[in-house]
Order: sequence, then structure tokens, then C-alpha cells
Amino acid sequence: MKVKVAAKAGFCFGVKRAVEMARKCLHDRDGPVYTLGPLIHNDQVIGALAREGINVVNDLDEITGPGTVIIRSHGVVPCVYQRAEQKGLNLVDATCPFVRKVQNTVNDLVKQDIPVVVVGDPLHPEVQGIIGWSDGRALVVADAGQAEKLDKFPKLGVVAQTTQRQDNFEQVISVLKKNGSRVQVYNTICLATAERQREAMELAQEVDAVLVLGGKTSANTAKLAQICRTAGKPVYQVETAEEIDFAWLKGLRSVGVTAGASTPGWIIEEVCCRMMDFEENVNEETMETQVEEQQPEAESEPQEDMNQEMEDAVEVKNLRNGDIVTGVVVQVNQEEVLVDVGAKSEGVVPIRELSNFNVDSPQDIVKVGDEIKVYVLKSEDNEGRVILSKEKADAEEAWARLEENMNEGQVVSGTVREVVKGGLLVDVGVRAFLPASLVDRGYVEDLSKYLNMDIEAKVIELNRARRKVILSRKAVLEEEYARNRENLLANLEEGQVIRGIVRRLTNFGAFVDIGGVDGLLHISEMAWYRINHPSEVVQVGDELDVKVLRVDRENEKVSLGLKQVLANPWDNVAEKYPVGSIINAKVVRLAPFGAFVQLEPGVEGLVHISHLADRHVATPDEVVQEGEEIRVKVLSVASEEKRIRLSIREVDHERPSKPIPRENQPKKQEVQPANDGGTVTIGDLVGDIFEKQE
Repeated sequence: MKVKVAAKAGFCFGVKRAVEMARKCLHDRDGPVYTLGPLIHNDQVIGALAREGINVVNDLDEITGPGTVIIRSHGVVPCVYQRAEQKGLNLVDATCPFVRKVQNTVNDLVKQDIPVVVVGDPLHPEVQGIIGWSDGRALVVADAGQAEKLDKFPKLGVVAQTTQRQDNFEQVISVLKKNGSRVQVYNTICLATAERQREAMELAQEVDAVLVLGGKTSANTAKLAQICRTAGKPVYQVETAEEIDFAWLKGLRSVGVTAGASTPGWIIEEVCCRMMDFEENVNEETMETQVEEQQPEAESEPQEDMNQEMEDAVEVKNLRNGDIVTGVVVQVNQEEVLVDVGAKSEGVVPIRELSNFNVDSPQDIVKVGDEIKVYVLKSEDNEGRVILSKEKADAEEAWARLEENMNEGQVVSGTVREVVKGGLLVDVGVRAFLPASLVDRGYVEDLSKYLNMDIEAKVIELNRARRKVILSRKAVLEEEYARNRENLLANLEEGQVIRGIVRRLTNFGAFVDIGGVDGLLHISEMAWYRINHPSEVVQVGDELDVKVLRVDRENEKVSLGLKQVLANPWDNVAEKYPVGSIINAKVVRLAPFGAFVQLEPGVEGLVHISHLADRHVATPDEVVQEGEEIRVKVLSVASEEKRIRLSIREVDHERPSKPIPRENQPKKQEVQPANDGGTVTIGDLVGDIFEKQE
């Protein structure tokens, strides 16, 4: 039986994006993470996300504390955003971009006072969200029959639920136009959905039956099944491989497999394995039938031939179908491997029986002289040869080992052979699936880097009857991380300098992995000078030395410092900027009493307002601006107090005076008498007295 899988089966762009955003959110954000309603319509994926720590709530009122809420791929009504903000929740919008396009289109039409018709299922969450973006004014029709019952409107705007069938959408448009309405059509059916539906129709016409994989509540999966049935072929909609009944497949030459947009790749892979299992059962039954048919013919042979056959049977150790024996590789060819198993002739291992994965070169699997275990497929074929399988012998041994490993929580080793939708296929003696969410502790964007890599993982699900093995590399890494964390916290001491890697940035600092523990490097401990954001000093992935400032073993929290391992710029300020020297500086901020200027990162001094100019200055911005490069003279240095007094006025005194052209001279202003009868302010006279206090 031939199995043909649709090229576009499984996760669509929007669903894949939503799942990846959810897992990335779980890794990047502190506190609990929720989805408002099921993120997608697939119970297996929702269950996997729940095990990872992402819980489903159906109403924001179910959340009693701080946390993060993910808007699911179907979108929501606008008021949800406002309520989330009022509750102080972090909001991550995973609405499918194609759904967002429908929402925006409907919102624009309503603002123009154009009645809106949505072609779709009124109970579907996507459609309910779209109605919300129309202020509840949109009308929903499921098909042409409902469209005929609508009141007549002079003008209409029509959109579609993104998973609608194209032919149904066109039929509704035709009815609305016949009613005399001037119809503005917005074909908002997702391109991937339309292509998936077209491909499903073509597939159904080529095969004897079709399996449609997807959640029972998935609208697009149900539509795929409807489309396939129009080809007049048997169609079976299932959610998991366990639901497949072998009775459906008997007598079929070919079966097509397609899947809804919410179906993960690992379910498709399980179904393919299930089909392989059926094919093997059929082959075994056929082989037994052939043996039975040949038996009477053997009984009619002459006695001498029977005696010779008995002698030969002893010579080949009475090999029977299903035996597992040990042999030595004597020859390796491109199409087969010859193995000496003690028979009158070498046994043959066809290349397809060398491994449970595709083999390009037999030499990569075995070499002459290797001792291997093989499974007897046929004790004698039409040419008198023994047909063997290394793959089945390995599998028999592997299943027993894997079951023991799972029961005892032991680690298994394997090699990544393929990257498939939703994860990796790993050779652990049998084909095992490693979901993308369980490959590492965090989100992995590119799975291809694991191809041909030897990994360690734990078996978290095993079903030999269904040929199903699910692995988790994340479980091994989490245990290793926990051990390292425990050891590190036990041995960590305040004042210790340790190497770390920046894992995450926030507005208040950076989290640094110091070997199993993520310590907080607060923004105030990053540099000797003021910074506005941690990204000014460090970036994710940077390796750096940090000092342990505080260790809270009870709460497993570590505070780190970066500036403490860097030279303090104030240590040699007096030598670098001696009193009386004139240097270049930069104005960094203004205050009512003067201007703070930066001599170098981490070293700032004050130019008092009385030292900004020879004349009276009311506010510093009359003379200098933030960011301006200026020349200043050092008046005094107090290293311990981290204070330097500077002057612009004194620099001007040391410059050789030049006559000012009359046209550039300031006009003489009339000076108003002060309350005490003078024309000079107290600040002009005694500003220096207060300068030190400032």
C-alpha cells in the first residue's frame, strides 16, 4: 500500500507563529503565562503547552495576580485589550496576521457606515472576534441559503472567515449581488488555507481513501474532510494515530494523508508510522500464506530430497522466520549486505533492512568483519537464500531497552537523523520523535543545527503496538541545570568573581547565567556612570566576569555586579585632572545651580552657575546646552567624595582678549534697581561661597 502525504499538511504560518510565540514568551518572561482560550484548536498541542507551564483561562477574571496573557491565534474583541491593561497584565498578541487583516477591514468598513457581512461560522471564536471589531454590527451568514434571507442593502462590504471554502464564499457573493446590493468584496480567505484545500481535492482524486488529521473542534480540518468527500472516496477524520482502524485500509492500494492547520508534525509522523505497521502486518500475513501454499508441494517430493533437506536444515541451525541470530558481515555491496549466520550460504540483508532510516551508503552502517544481530525475515526465498533484517533485530532489542529506560527514568542516547515538521526524528534503535518544544530548555528557532548530532534524552511516552516513542532532551537538560544550580548555590560566596553569559535583558538589568543559576545584574551595578538601559553596556550572549554581591540561598537568588570588576575611574582622578589644568568635557545635564559635565565615562564634575560666564547668568541654559562639548578648568578635586569643581569662566580669563567689533557688541541695557538699591545680585557677589555646598 502506498501512502501519500500532502505537501502542505500540518501547521500553517499563523498557528506555527502562535505556538512559537507562546513558548518564547514562557522562556523570556517572569511569572505565570496564560492563553485566553485555547491557543489553537488541537488538544494534543494544548496539552503539551500545559505541561510546559502555559495554562488556559476562558476569562481574564480567572487571573488573580500578575502574569502574562497570550491572545490566541483566532483573535479577540477589542475590549479584552483594555481589560488586560486595567488588570496590569502583560499582553502578548499572537493573533494570526491574516485574522488581523479581517479585523482591520471590518473596522474600516464600519467607520465608513458600510454594512458588513461575514461569511463564516457564527460560533467560531475567530468570527466572534471579528464581530467585536465591528462594534457588534456585522452580520454573519454560513452559506448562500442564509444569505438569501438577509434584508436588502444598497451597499455591502463582505469578508470571509480565514478558513472558509472558496466555493462557498463565491456562492454567497453571487446571492448578495442578485439581491441588488452593490457589493464590495474582500477575499480574506487565508492563501495557505485555499492552497491546502486545493491540494486536498487533488490528493483525494489520486488515492483510494483519505485520512484527514486534526482536532475535532478545528474548522479548517472539518472543511478539508468535506472537500475530500466530494471526490467520492472514503474519508476518515482522526485526531491521533491511535484512532486509525486497520479495517479501513484493507484492500487499498493507496491512501492519502492531509492535516488541518492546527495539526503538529509529530502527529503526522505517528500516523505514517502506524501505516508502516499496517503494511508490515499485511506482508507477514502474505508470507505465512505463501509458506502454507508451498507445504503440500514439499510433501510430494521424493524421499531422498526430503532427507537432504533435513540435513540442510540441521546445517542452517533450523532457522525459522522471526528468529534473531548473530552473524558476521562478509561482504558489503551497494544494494545489500551478506552475513554469515552459519547456514549453507550467506544470509542477505537488503539495504532497506539495514536501518529504520534511509541509508545512502551501507558502509556507513556496517563493515566487513562486524558481528551483528539479525532478524530472520525468510528462512529461504525462491532462490534458496536466507533474507535477514538488521533493522528489526535492532528494534527488538531497542524496544526492551527503551521500556526499561522509561520505567527507571534512565537517559537514552541516539542520533538525530531528520528534521520534520514540529521536531526531530532520532535513531535510538527505532524511530523516535523529539518535539521541538522538548529539544532544549528554551525556544529553538533553527532545528537543522541538531542534524546528525548525538544527543541524550529521556523516554516520556512509549507504545510499542503503535510504534510510538516520544523523547525529551529538555528533561535531561533541566535535571542537569538543577544539579548545577544546587551545587553552585552551595559553593557560591559573596565577593567571588565568576564567569557568566548574559541570557536576557530587562529595563532594570540583565539576567546572567553563571553556570546553572541566573543571577541579576542590576542596571545600577553595571557601570560607574549613569546608563539609561542595560543594552548600553551588555548584549544577550555576552560572556563577562561579574562579582557576587549577595546570595539568597533560601529563595535561590543571586545579585551580581559588573562595575566592581572594572577599574574605578575615580581612583586616579587627582593625577589625571590636576588642579589648574584645562580639559575638554561634555555637558551631560543641567541643574538650577549649574551644569554637570563628563570628563570621561564615570567621572563628572560641576560647573557652578557663577562659573559659567563673567556676567550674571539666570539659568545655565543661557550659556551651555546638554550634549555640548566645552573647555573647563579644574578648580578642586575631592576623590573620596567623588566631586570635582570646574569653571568655564576661568578658561575665558586665560584666553588672550580680542577687541569685539562694534557691530557685535551687545546693546547697553538699562539696569533696574534692586530692592536694596543695588544693581548686583547676592549670587554675583558670593556665589562661590555657596558653590561648595551645592
